[in-house]
Amino acid sequence: MIQNFADWLVYDIFGLSPATAWGTAVNFFFYDSIKIIILLFFISILMGIINAYFPIERLRNYLMTHKMYGLQYLLASVFGAITPFCSCSSIPLFIGFVKGGIPLGVTFAFLITSPLVNEVAVAMFLGSFGLKITLIYVLSGILMGVIGGVVLGRMKLHPYLSDWVKQIQANSSAQADSWEKEHTTFLKRLPAIVHDATQIVRGVLVYILIGIGIGAFMHGFVPEGFFQEYLSKDNWLAVPLSVILAVPMYANAAGIVPVIEVFVAKGIPVGTAIAFMMGVVGLSLPEATLLKKVMTWRLIGIFFGTVAFFIILSGYLFNYIL
Repeated sequence: MIQNFADWLVYDIFGLSPATAWGTAVNFFFYDSIKIIILLFFISILMGIINAYFPIERLRNYLMTHKMYGLQYLLASVFGAITPFCSCSSIPLFIGFVKGGIPLGVTFAFLITSPLVNEVAVAMFLGSFGLKITLIYVLSGILMGVIGGVVLGRMKLHPYLSDWVKQIQANSSAQADSWEKEHTTFLKRLPAIVHDATQIVRGVLVYILIGIGIGAFMHGFVPEGFFQEYLSKDNWLAVPLSVILAVPMYANAAGIVPVIEVFVAKGIPVGTAIAFMMGVVGLSLPEATLLKKVMTWRLIGIFFGTVAFFIILSGYLFNYIL
């Protein structure tokens, strides 16, 4: 329905052509903006209900005081793999986890894996590359989330969250304590939950629109074949170069798989192509723009640098074993 509305608005009302760069970019902007704003609103309501009725504080304390031997990172990473979100769509859930007080390393495990692996991309990978490469891709995406979450969790990065996030954490905890003491009914809690969700949407709306605007521009105006010239050279710099070139791009895993298939068909090594794909879906400028509302630039730099390192390492490993 959202895509049909975006098509009607851009192509019928605005009169832009889907065959033009402007038509493609504007359509992408309206579709993704509406989708992510709706998603953010309802996920914020869902997380508000969870905060109100489920012991998020106890879960946080449990995760921090019990030895789970990395299981919490694996669970978060697997949850990220089974949720059909792109990098920008994953951020509402990331905000919900942080708001609920879940350890930051665990939330990063989710944020790393969620855009990299989803069921649509897996199905397309099976059809394009076969079972072996698909299994390696899925397992490496989950493993990257686990290891990345552990590494980032050990860095004690909570002080680098934005003041906005710290404030909603404090408000959420105080509100939950008040409701628990008063045994407030759901109908009485609902207006406050909806109000909080609306405030979260208002707080990140500008960042959403700027981030998607960057992605829409890249989506519509970067010419086909632009990156192939640089990625097709089989040299030891191809993998890190592919990740660097991928950062300005913005697409979900399902949208980039056909491009990767073309890359491989034109002789680009599989590992280099997959590293490019992971860079596109997991390290985008729009994602960085949205994360700015949640993190300081220092934390964004640490997050992007850590994930980029693991993607480059995976690309070299894929080229070696495939």
